[in-house]
Amino acid sequence: PKEEPVAICEDTTVGAGEEVRRDQVVVSVFNGSKRSGLAGSTSAELGERGFVAGDVGDSPVPAATTQIWSSDPTNPAVQLVQQQFKKARIVPGDPIGVGVVVVVGEKFKTLRAKQVESVIAEAEASYCKATGSE
Repeated sequence: PKEEPVAICEDTTVGAGEEVRRDQVVVSVFNGSKRSGLAGSTSAELGERGFVAGDVGDSPVPAATTQIWSSDPTNPAVQLVQQQFKKARIVPGDPIGVGVVVVVGEKFKTLRAKQVESVIAEAEASYCKATGSE
């Protein structure tokens, strides 16, 4: 029998007032700049903070600034990822990767020094929760 590959995350709904932690959030990082390796190094930094690494690659479109592609700016997973970056904007975008999609742009330098470990959901929301996280 062949083993089925285990999904990196599963769609999960959280209720208002529930906590979403870094180890529960999968982040895919795409390079929207001309700098080689930017997506990989940013994904590694997020991993060091406890996030689960998703897809890494080149963005289909160039970006000047850091963008988080989401149709739901109030989603707690999206908000938690946004708080790791200085001046990251949430913009509508295609789901080109698993979990929360970040496109790092030309102006991106480093993650914000202050680490935010969790957020509380303001309303019921769904996100792709990392498999195996509690």
